[in-house]
Amino acid sequence: MNTENKDKPTIISTGVATGILPCRNSESKPITVIGTQAIRDGIEAHCLEQALNARSSPGVTQLVVNPDAHQGYGAPIGCVLVSPTHIYPGPVGVDIKCSMSLLQLDLPVSEIADKRIRRDLINAITERTPTGAGQGQRDVKKSHKISYEHAVQAVTEGASKQVCEAMQIPVAWAQRCEDAFHRGHDGTIESLTVRFDKIKHLKVFSNIKEKLSQLGSYGGGNHFGECEVVSIENEDKNMTTADIFGLKNDSVAFLSHCGSRGFGNILATNQFKVLFDHFQKWNIPLPAQDRHLVYAPLGSTEANDYLDDMALGANFATVNHLLINALVLEAFQEVIPGVTGNLVYFISHNIARKEIYENRECWVHRKGATRAFPAGHYALKGTPFEKTGHPILLPGNPVSGSVVMTAEKGAELSCYSVNHGAGRQLGRKAAFRELNQGLVDKEFRDADILTNCRTYPKDEAPSAYKDFDEVVRSVELAGLARTVARLKARFVIKDSSGADD
Repeated sequence: MNTENKDKPTIISTGVATGILPCRNSESKPITVIGTQAIRDGIEAHCLEQALNARSSPGVTQLVVNPDAHQGYGAPIGCVLVSPTHIYPGPVGVDIKCSMSLLQLDLPVSEIADKRIRRDLINAITERTPTGAGQGQRDVKKSHKISYEHAVQAVTEGASKQVCEAMQIPVAWAQRCEDAFHRGHDGTIESLTVRFDKIKHLKVFSNIKEKLSQLGSYGGGNHFGECEVVSIENEDKNMTTADIFGLKNDSVAFLSHCGSRGFGNILATNQFKVLFDHFQKWNIPLPAQDRHLVYAPLGSTEANDYLDDMALGANFATVNHLLINALVLEAFQEVIPGVTGNLVYFISHNIARKEIYENRECWVHRKGATRAFPAGHYALKGTPFEKTGHPILLPGNPVSGSVVMTAEKGAELSCYSVNHGAGRQLGRKAAFRELNQGLVDKEFRDADILTNCRTYPKDEAPSAYKDFDEVVRSVELAGLARTVARLKARFVIKDSSGADD
């Protein structure tokens, strides 16, 4: 018996892929759990305890546990927390607006069949988009020089026309973003400018210019760039949706996963410290005695400061993704002249957004969770996705593949959210301890997937993650979303200690 799970809270099944977890206070609305029985059985006890802790915190009215859920800090990674009255940094996380983006290329898959072409593409991309902690545009051979002034403009304005033009990003791509920009707590750019100046004065950053220079980089950990083959699922049903999304069957696309890098991390880490100090100063009880569940009532100075910092980090993440996609397209054009490409979508999975839910304005916190608005949702009115729902980008792993989905009406059950990927089943230390490096690398060779790594990181191996097919099946059976296209990896860009020859 797994002693860690012997006292696991009981999930009550409500359907083949849904369940509820009763709250400690029996009068509160129970936690919604999304997942087949196999997925629900695999959720560790501590993850569910964190969910119960978060649900019982002040001002929280709803909480959803997604099929990729696993233990995080304060709240589980893979959860949705709703509050009309409070803001919570924990259910956003330290990588503010960690996101996915997908670039569709006008390139048949046959053009990258040759390993030499794929290796040339890997080299061209890594010459422009660095990986690894602390790396930025100054650390690559064919960097795009970004002035400090333009970087500051990016974090205060987001993907404005001026920022896109200054960084050679197609201006039209801003229209393919979940949020192209974020404003301050009062809805203005000015409050972000004031907050940025205050952050500099308070010396929150030891070297803010160095952090801003990381625009256009992936970073480390689970962040990646992945060259994909697009396969439209069930063409009779999905072709119209795929056309509106801009997907091309049997063609090449590029999927990216990254966030706000060191800039957002420092902002988030500082906010945890500031709020914890505030709790200690005023002797405010911590929810479940967990310092990662600190919060601020909306309208307070502490809430306003957090919302401003979150917006600054989110704007960084937005421009970071768009710049990476521009650099990736440039790399493809260097290796295969004449290639064109367009952004399919850019969508976050670590953010708090103000939304109307159940006829009430709330802050919907998505921590390792992806927004999922179906066709006809009020927020999509006037967008290209009004009649289809917006694209949902879900990464699995390079071997199992990834998917592009669109929400169904049933997504209301999960606060219009789905998971953000497969979700870990092995912690990083456990993966290093239990997985065999030779077998990990063989899996990539057998699948003819190239990487920029001499050895693929064991803590990022497919076996370190949950069964992605079962996770996607959970989403579909729960009626939250349907698959529009599958993505199959042809090569992967990851943080590595050295590149292959």
